[in-house]
Amino acid sequence: MKSYNVCLKDTVKAFTKKVFYSLFDCDHEVEHAEYLEKTFLQILDKLEIENGENIWETFKTELPEIRRKLDLDAIAFENNDPASHCLAEIYMAYPGFHAISIYRLSHALYKLGVYILPRMMSEYIHGITGIDIHPGATIGESFYIDHGTGIVIGETSIIGEQVKIYQGVTLGGIQVSKDLASTKRHPTIDDNVTIYANATILGGDIVIGKNSIIGANVWITQSVPEDSLVTYQTEIKIRPKKNGIR
Repeated sequence: MKSYNVCLKDTVKAFTKKVFYSLFDCDHEVEHAEYLEKTFLQILDKLEIENGENIWETFKTELPEIRRKLDLDAIAFENNDPASHCLAEIYMAYPGFHAISIYRLSHALYKLGVYILPRMMSEYIHGITGIDIHPGATIGESFYIDHGTGIVIGETSIIGEQVKIYQGVTLGGIQVSKDLASTKRHPTIDDNVTIYANATILGGDIVIGKNSIIGANVWITQSVPEDSLVTYQTEIKIRPKKNGIR
């Protein structure tokens, strides 16, 4: 019976937390630099991934660019959420920002051909925030997630810049088949699109055009032109109670 090193999940959890802290805390970055490199190499060794030193050095060079993008994400949160009081609150208390941060870190590793570690990182933050972003997804700058619980963003999703997504949104595949592993299965969301709560958008050939608004609870399996408003209409009746009826 083959043995799997599932206890590595704990190591990855600790590594993910510390590399996240190091992005925003200069003292933490210096203090834990040796730990991060040593732990990263240990993880890759246990995953039987070669060239760990080269991967680590390349990954380190990308951290300043990741931080730059995350600063833009944080500003998008502050600009779009009336409940926010300052940027510090975004960095320290917003689960959506936390999820985006781990996504951007894991995506950088995914692009370097490291697959299991990014998935473990994304599943760690998924468990904390309820936001499931596959590290293979491509997400542009100034990305904003409001509330976030229940969001699912599939591997081949492409999201442009200044996109806003609310809780419960799914960017998924219309079919589930292993034969489709190498094809684009998830939708493309162009710049400046807003997708409200519980909307479901399915299919790799689906494009949501720039500046569109996707209303809550809609189910979309066809492309949407630029500057569109898509809504789901239902009839709600409000009437006074009759005596004796509750």
